[in-house]
Amino acid sequence: MIEVNASHNANNRTGRVALVTGSSKGIGRVIVLAFAKSGNYGGIVVNSRKHAEAQQVSNEIKKFLGCDSIAIEADMSKESDCINLIKETTKHYGRIDVLVNNAGIQQEAPFEETSTDVWQKIIDVDLTGPFVCSREAVKHMINQEPKGGCIINISSVHQEIPKPFYVAYAAAKAGIKMMTKTMALELARYNIRVNAVAPGAIETDMNRELQVDEAELKNVLRRIPLGRIGTTQEVANVVEFLASDKASYVTGSIYFADGGMTLYPAFGPSFERSKTLEAA
Repeated sequence: MIEVNASHNANNRTGRVALVTGSSKGIGRVIVLAFAKSGNYGGIVVNSRKHAEAQQVSNEIKKFLGCDSIAIEADMSKESDCINLIKETTKHYGRIDVLVNNAGIQQEAPFEETSTDVWQKIIDVDLTGPFVCSREAVKHMINQEPKGGCIINISSVHQEIPKPFYVAYAAAKAGIKMMTKTMALELARYNIRVNAVAPGAIETDMNRELQVDEAELKNVLRRIPLGRIGTTQEVANVVEFLASDKASYVTGSIYFADGGMTLYPAFGPSFERSKTLEAA
């Protein structure tokens, strides 16, 4: 149930403008709803490859959260779509303050059976798409008044942890890591902050097998010190912080929302070992 905030004005365009790619479902959807609920935005752009799905979320934002919103269809694997996405955003709102590169895909395949078509498609969506969207957004952020902006790339723990059978996905996310840091260093002079959020195991469609395979779920939980799967809201909370003025001195950082998965939990005390120590 979406909470209504009567203090928002649906026609208000004085606040900041945020665009979140791949925001019709999953983490992206929760991010745009979090932005709208915050009251800090005058316009929210919802994106999907299917316009109807994006429009549905945009309508929710306008109807229940009182924040102006538009839906724009765009496929992140196509440079022309990425360029048009930024163009239509700035055409409608006159500016872009926050860009969240969230859209992503993955596909399981043994390394030796991974075709160049599969490799290229994943690299296009997960790495090249964020590059093109960022490049086009920066052109506006540099020249708009007030100058500057904020770009947040959604990466993954697999920018650090190898993921067998997902070589293209892991490679793309590793690329996002270095792209984020390089952009942050180069664009700081324009007051453009660039950070990344790297989720671990989160309750999304990408991890839907964990909902039905108890053995696999147990196996995954052994690698997470907090001992549970994360929620999309927990990722959105980090993104909302990084996009806000509370993070005004933060750039070039990678925030892991992973329950400690990247802490190499196998090197920590096991549950059995802890029980032994307690008994002693």
